[in-house]
Amino acid sequence: MKIALITGAGGLIGSEAVEFFADKFDLIVGIDNNLRSYFFGEHASTDWNRARLQSTFANYRHHAVDIRDQAALTAIFQEYGTDIALVVHTAAQPSHDWAAREPFTDFTVNANGTLNLLEMTRQHCPEAVFIFTSTNKVYGDNPNFLPLVELETRWEIDESHPYFAHGIDEKMSIDHTTHSLFGASKVAADVLVQEYGRYFGMKTAVFRGGCLTGPRHSGAQLHGFLSYLMKCAITGQHYTVFGYKGKQVRDNIHSHDLVNMFWHFYQQPRTGGEVYNAGGGRFANCSMQEAIVLCEEITGNKMSYSYSEQNRVGDHIWYVSDVRRFQQHYPGWQFEYGLTATLTQIFNELRQRQPAPSA
Repeated sequence: MKIALITGAGGLIGSEAVEFFADKFDLIVGIDNNLRSYFFGEHASTDWNRARLQSTFANYRHHAVDIRDQAALTAIFQEYGTDIALVVHTAAQPSHDWAAREPFTDFTVNANGTLNLLEMTRQHCPEAVFIFTSTNKVYGDNPNFLPLVELETRWEIDESHPYFAHGIDEKMSIDHTTHSLFGASKVAADVLVQEYGRYFGMKTAVFRGGCLTGPRHSGAQLHGFLSYLMKCAITGQHYTVFGYKGKQVRDNIHSHDLVNMFWHFYQQPRTGGEVYNAGGGRFANCSMQEAIVLCEEITGNKMSYSYSEQNRVGDHIWYVSDVRRFQQHYPGWQFEYGLTATLTQIFNELRQRQPAPSA
């Protein structure tokens, strides 16, 4: 039997991975205890998504287990053993704002939880491919010291800089910078995944995501930028823009395009702890101002929002991922979903889950 084990299976990337791999593996084992509802409130619960997966995919088996629970993880890995061919680790505390509230929770979920999964993989299925969803926050605020130029609706990098054409590559330093506690816990996990690849020769890969997005996101104010923005556009809920004149730029990658990267790596895995920047790159990026305009155009609603001068600690002013390293290793991969298509999908999904307010 060939098994894919996916943590954070009820979340955006985890659920996309379940759908993507369901017809490619004999069994999909999902691990998710809906900790997202603890982080961000019941409105951010992933229970709806977990129930959808269980009712849709006959070969999906769910375990409501906390990735910090070594005993529970041991039982799962012992049960499936070397039949586990792929581990996709997406479970996390994903907000740099929230991390400062409970640093112990943030670190133990992101760092200790990742260590648990790596060690379980090494002990029980060492030949499995191990894929980790890291974050561009491992670079801290180093991107903010690039030569940035203020334009009418966005910040941009100076056209003379090497990053202008394709974005930020994996050689940017992760040191001497403000990460936020979330960024620090993800750095710990990121380096652990690399080290298990380098030291033990395992087939591990780190994908440093830009803004990961898509229709299955349970967006909340502290995490899930485009999904939460669209939710506010649909419902009329007030949105607050934090700092940088609303001109901060993010690249956005659809969950399907990211999981397709995982699939390409799985089919031709590399040992030694590979690291890839994984975002929308120059193909799909926008500023906050530009995202608001897009949401208004798609919904037909004027958004209710205000501006706060106080930016989030360690937040990026401009971040666009250079994905060429992955494309060089896997030239068969390409983007499928642009920004407008992604936002339209999010709109359609949210209208089903969150009907528009009555007039």
